Amino acid sequence: MKCIILDYFCVTACEIKIQIAEVVLRKVFCFIIFCMIFLRSPLFAQIGTATVSGFVYDIANGEALIGANVFIEGSQIGGSSNINGYYVIPRIPVGKYTLVAHYIGYAQSKWEITLTTGENQTIDIHLKEKSIELKGVVVTGESIPEAEKLFEKEVSKMKLSARQINSIPQVAEADLLRSLQTLPGILPVSDFSSALYVRGGTPDQNLNLMDGSDVYNPEHAFGLFSTFNTDAIKQVELSKGGFSAKYGGRLSSILDVINLDGNREEFEGTASISLLSAKTTLQMPLPGRGSISGSFRRTYFDKTIAKAIDDIPNYYFYDGNLKASIDINPRNKLTVSGYMSEDVLDLEFNQNSDDEAGFVYNWGNRTGSIRWTTVFSPQLFANFWVTTSRFDSDFNFGNELDFVEKNFVSDLTFKGDLEYHFSKNFVTNFGFEQKNLHLIFNQEFPGGEIDVDVKPKYYAGYVHNSWRPNYRWNIEFGLRYNYFDAAKDFKDFAPRFSAKYRLTDSVNLKAAGGGFFQYLHRIPRAFVADIWMASDQYQQGSSAKHYIVGISKDFFDDYQIEIESYFKDFENLHSFNQNVGVDITPDDFVNGEPLYTKTLGVFDKGDGDSRGIEFLIRKEIGAITGWAGYTYSITDYKVQGVNQNNEFNPRHDRRQAFNVVANIDWKNFRRAMRGELPIEHKSNWRLGLTFVYTTGQPITVPGSGYYINPLPDINERERLDFERFPAVINDFRLPPYIRLDVSLTWEKRFKSWSMFPYLQIFNIGNRSNVWFLDYDTNNFQQEVDTVNMFPILPTIGVNFKF
Repeated sequence: MKCIILDYFCVTACEIKIQIAEVVLRKVFCFIIFCMIFLRSPLFAQIGTATVSGFVYDIANGEALIGANVFIEGSQIGGSSNINGYYVIPRIPVGKYTLVAHYIGYAQSKWEITLTTGENQTIDIHLKEKSIELKGVVVTGESIPEAEKLFEKEVSKMKLSARQINSIPQVAEADLLRSLQTLPGILPVSDFSSALYVRGGTPDQNLNLMDGSDVYNPEHAFGLFSTFNTDAIKQVELSKGGFSAKYGGRLSSILDVINLDGNREEFEGTASISLLSAKTTLQMPLPGRGSISGSFRRTYFDKTIAKAIDDIPNYYFYDGNLKASIDINPRNKLTVSGYMSEDVLDLEFNQNSDDEAGFVYNWGNRTGSIRWTTVFSPQLFANFWVTTSRFDSDFNFGNELDFVEKNFVSDLTFKGDLEYHFSKNFVTNFGFEQKNLHLIFNQEFPGGEIDVDVKPKYYAGYVHNSWRPNYRWNIEFGLRYNYFDAAKDFKDFAPRFSAKYRLTDSVNLKAAGGGFFQYLHRIPRAFVADIWMASDQYQQGSSAKHYIVGISKDFFDDYQIEIESYFKDFENLHSFNQNVGVDITPDDFVNGEPLYTKTLGVFDKGDGDSRGIEFLIRKEIGAITGWAGYTYSITDYKVQGVNQNNEFNPRHDRRQAFNVVANIDWKNFRRAMRGELPIEHKSNWRLGLTFVYTTGQPITVPGSGYYINPLPDINERERLDFERFPAVINDFRLPPYIRLDVSLTWEKRFKSWSMFPYLQIFNIGNRSNVWFLDYDTNNFQQEVDTVNMFPILPTIGVNFKF
């Protein structure tokens, strides 16, 4: 009877939670419908004004341009294009004006317009790409000053184009995540990982988006390649903190990758071949309807290097994405995007032995999104998504050990984002997000089984406002509501705020802050994929508070400097319990063997904080482009039951980091040295340099060890004291990490195609950067060997564009 009553109450509780979620979603949809009807009503119009809106495109291929400035000449009235290329300038007094469109790297365009009362004039803008000027070319007053661009830029946000990413020297090929590691505030943990540690946070605290879909495992094996194919990328936005209420579910950063829509005018393609991989990206128009783009990439060192060197494992991966952009009518567009990847690792421990001991490990990502973009009215713009994401891995350790593991994450999401321009000084974004998650971790091993299978749901609604009370101020404020429906419910309000103040025409002050919540946690592992687990009655949701202040300035017309200081306060951080095998207890027994179905004892809980200051000098125009960044930061964790409950620095803590990225257009650099203006060259050399310096990582050195005598003896065991007992966690630092990379590219342009042979040298100084220490003891004497990261690695290849 008790069981029946308990089951009844459990079912009733689940039904109540579902009803609550349905009520919340129903209210959100009603609010959206109300806004769609009311905000486009003539009652909301202002007498004596008009509105100009439209899309900004590249005239050569029809790609929407993100962040283009469109403004009324001789005034402060204007706007910029969003991620869809859409712009709107509301509440313009009636009259005759000159409309100006400006985008870096493109020729400025002008239109004479006449506006009448209540008019909604649609002007689609097509800009033509041009060569980037060197210093010395006259900059007219009609151009957008660099200080204005810095003022428009969101706090702690960075944007990179595919051109910038592809010009940075890499290990094997241009890689997005490794490129981001050269920015201040972002650190790698080793050469063998492209994961991002942002302002003291861990990789699971980063929200990775590809065309709106979550990507749960953005790395391929060994850190040489990331999930994102740079040839298919249109633009990358990285927010290192203080991001708007539009985003949630993560504590540290947002990485939003937007892939190419496709060439709407003609067939276009790129291809690349190197020692380790080959890839191609193709684009073509859909006549009268839109465009389509696709890319494919595969590594082949399983067919080359692995055949010649026994120690190289049999490993390869392939990935590809496809994206179609379809114009339903001038007000409605449909975008369909998909991505898939598969990694295959087949490792034999001893290929010269008859013993087939080894393992097979396969893993991959699948993402898909359908986005409906609509213009309800010139002032009300919206995007609605249905996205899906799936990550799964299968690990088989061979028949002898009888060890099998399955890791699975799936995510079906419905979300919407609406943008309403009340006036040129006040814009509101509001929307919703609903996730249906499924997480499975199954591990069968001799003597037991782990089987965790959960299906949590996530609901969120938000509103975010941008207000410009006058020329000098830009204030943003918003609120996000989170509801995580799992074995235990979590409900949180997350306020967000940022402000920018124009101190002078070239100096901007800024500040941001907010609360952030996360309900998914990971179990990190050496080289196989991390395991995701959800918050429940045993694992609380994590939270963080961000506090950011900064200053930016432009000087010499083409240089920008940004300085930001931050403080992050973490609560309920979860780290993997290294003694999990001792601390967990079985939930059941099957055929006499233990079965574990809960997460109790898997994680240690703690708090932490991270603070630092970042400097960035950037130059985007001229024969020499690039950036230099410096970071000083400290990260402290305090975990219950670890390090005697004292604070310690985590492994990814590096006190200082200095990075320089430079790209040199050689012929135009020489012309600039002679005081001559730049010109287009049919053939040219480009030199790329990347310099990295970071202080050493903290590690834990042994405090003691034991020697056991295999022979009978009075003293069967003796303790070896290395330094102190007990040891202090991460109290010793490795030597500094120093690396210089160089790339040399020859550009050869033909009539209808171009060729770009290149040479890249990673770690050209062949510095032995220490990865970890290896301890050995002979005759009670401690011997320490260093295990190093990548030595000098040269790579050759050739890129084609046609």
